[in-house]
Amino acid sequence: MCGICGIIEKTRDNTALMTEMLSIIEHRGPDSYSVFSHGDFCLGHRRLSIIDLSTGNQPIFNEDKTVCVVFNGEIYNYKEHKESLQAKGHQFYTTSDTEILVHLYEEYGTEFFSQLNGIFAFALLDMSRNRLMLVRDHFGVKPLHYYQKDGAFIFGSEQKSILLHPLVERKINYNALHSTLNLRYTQMNETLFDGIKR
Repeated sequence: MCGICGIIEKTRDNTALMTEMLSIIEHRGPDSYSVFSHGDFCLGHRRLSIIDLSTGNQPIFNEDKTVCVVFNGEIYNYKEHKESLQAKGHQFYTTSDTEILVHLYEEYGTEFFSQLNGIFAFALLDMSRNRLMLVRDHFGVKPLHYYQKDGAFIFGSEQKSILLHPLVERKINYNALHSTLNLRYTQMNETLFDGIKR
C-alpha cells in the first residue's frame, strides 16, 4: 500500500512534524519510513515492501540527485519503460518500479505522466528548479489529499496526517457532509474537512 506526505513551507524545519505525520499512517507501510528535506520542501514515505525488497527505500533519486520521488502504487508497464531508458543511457540503482519515474522525468519532463499504466500517487521534486509536482493515476485509485494556507502547502495519502499541521483547522465542510448524507459520497475534490482537498 505505502503512504506519502509532504510539506512546503518557508523558514520552518518540518522534520519532527513529518515523523509524526508518518507515524499516524504507519499501517500503510510498516516496513520502513524516511524523511527527506531540501530547502522549503519536506517529504515523507511509509513503505510496504513488495518489489525490490533490499534497495527500494524511498525517496528514489536520479543519477545526480537533482530529482527525487516518493511514491505509492504500482506501475504495470515499468519494465518496458526501464528497457527504453537504459537504451538511452540512464543508470538504475534499484529494481523497483518507482525508479523509472525520475528517469522518465529527466528524459521527457511532465509529458511522461500520460504514458504510465498503473495505480499511483506520487510527489516528484525537481530540486534544480525548486518545483514539486503531485501526480495521481487517471481514475484516482490511490488517495492524495492536500491543504494550502498562509504560504504553506501540505499533502498526504490520508487526511489525518495533514490534520497534524498546526495551520490546519479541524472544521467540517458542510457542503461535503450534505453530499455524503444524501449521495453517500463527496463530490469532485471535496472532503469532509474544510480546506482539505483531494
